[in-house]
Amino acid sequence: MLHVALLRGVNLGPNRRVAMGDLKALFETLGFGGVRTLIQSGNVVFSSTGSVTEDAIEAAVSDRFGMPIEVMLRTQRQMKAIVANNPFADAEVRAIHVGYMRAAPPAADVRRLDVDDLAPEQAVVMGKEVYFHLPNGMGRTRLPDHVGRHLSIPTTVRNWNTTLRLLEMMTT
Repeated sequence: MLHVALLRGVNLGPNRRVAMGDLKALFETLGFGGVRTLIQSGNVVFSSTGSVTEDAIEAAVSDRFGMPIEVMLRTQRQMKAIVANNPFADAEVRAIHVGYMRAAPPAADVRRLDVDDLAPEQAVVMGKEVYFHLPNGMGRTRLPDHVGRHLSIPTTVRNWNTTLRLLEMMTT
């Protein structure tokens, strides 16, 4: 089965540096096959014949790199659904981002999530993903942090091009 591991908060500044070659080697030592990384933000596509858990990968990453790093896993089937369910499919690609959450938030928390004050930015929660429409870009937006504070679930965000490229890597 094909998976993608999305590491949260790596290589965003001078701290929490993880070389993708070292990350690839770690996944290979864990027994995963076809290990490939994409860009420097901690995206690893791999195959496994056995059970794969976020906790096990987090423990291995923490042991290897000496810092806690949260990991969100998605299967190829899940990635296909994420792309197919994009509520902002008609928007400019550069404006679309996906937040990959560790777990689906409780429905009551999603109902209480108020993002109207941040218009024209929008957020739509579907299962373990939150889709962001950020027409002015990611650089100065407050929306992902706002959503993160209210839902209190570890989340890592990827732009739409990265999401599409990860799915492509899983299908070729």
